[in-house]
Amino acid sequence: MPAPPKTDPDVIEAFPFPTAAIPGVPDLMHHKYVVRDGASVWTGSTNWTADSWTREENVVLTADSTELAAHYAVDFEQLWTRRDVQHSGRVDTAPFQISGTTVRAWFCPGRGDRLAHRIAKAIGTAARRVRIASPVLSSAPILATLAQVVCDGKVDVAGIVDRTQVLEVLRQWEQNGNATWKMPLLRTVLTRASFAGKNSTPYAPGSVHDYMHAKVTVADDIVFVGSFNLSHSGELNAENVLEIVDPALAERMAAFIDTVRAAYPPVALP
Repeated sequence: MPAPPKTDPDVIEAFPFPTAAIPGVPDLMHHKYVVRDGASVWTGSTNWTADSWTREENVVLTADSTELAAHYAVDFEQLWTRRDVQHSGRVDTAPFQISGTTVRAWFCPGRGDRLAHRIAKAIGTAARRVRIASPVLSSAPILATLAQVVCDGKVDVAGIVDRTQVLEVLRQWEQNGNATWKMPLLRTVLTRASFAGKNSTPYAPGSVHDYMHAKVTVADDIVFVGSFNLSHSGELNAENVLEIVDPALAERMAAFIDTVRAAYPPVALP
C-alpha cells in the first residue's frame, strides 16, 4: 500500500482558523469530509491534492441535511476533542430520511466491524447485480461473501481495483503469513468475476499519485460510498461511508464503475 501523504505543517498553521493534526496511530485519519453551517455535508474518496483531482478516479457526494450534518459533527468532535483515531467513529447508525431516501451514516473505527458486515450482507443478499470500486479487497467478511457470490454464479458481479496495490497486498500476505488464507479468496473474486485493474504508478518519494481511488459498492439498489477501502485496515482507520437506498443513484454509480472498468484491462495476477 502507498505511504500516507504528507503535508506542510507550517502551511496548515498559517490558516486563519484553528487546526489539529490527528496522528495516524494506530491507524490513519482517512476522512475527506466537510460539514457546512450544520446543514450540508461534502464527502467521498477525494483527498485534497492536485493528483486526486487530475490523475485519480474518485467519487464526491454532497447532501443538504441537518440530521446528516449532525452525525458528521459528532464524529468531528470526537476527533477534535481526543486527537486520536482509536476513540472516534462512535456515531449512531440508525437509518433516517433525506428527501424521502433512506440513509445510514457509518464511521470507523467505532463502527468499522459492523460496517464491513453490513456491506457483506448487502452483497450476499443481492439478487441482480454487485458493482465494486475499491483500490484493494481485504476485509474478511466482505471478501469471503464476495467469493461465495461469485462462485454461486447467480448474480452479475463486476468491479475495478488498483492492480498495483493489490499486488502489494499479496506480497504483504506472503511475507507475514497471517493472512495467506485470504489469497485464494481474492484470486477467486478477481479472476472469476469481471474485475479490471488499473496499473497505477508504484509509490515512491516524489512520484505521481494516480491510483484507482474510488470507494463504492452497489448491491442491487443499495449504495455504499465514502472513504472506506474494502480492507481490514479500513475498518480500523478513521473512515466514513454513506449507505443510501436509491435505485436511481445505484444505477448512476453502477454505470460509473462500469465506465471506469472499461478503461482498464482485466486483472492479471502472477
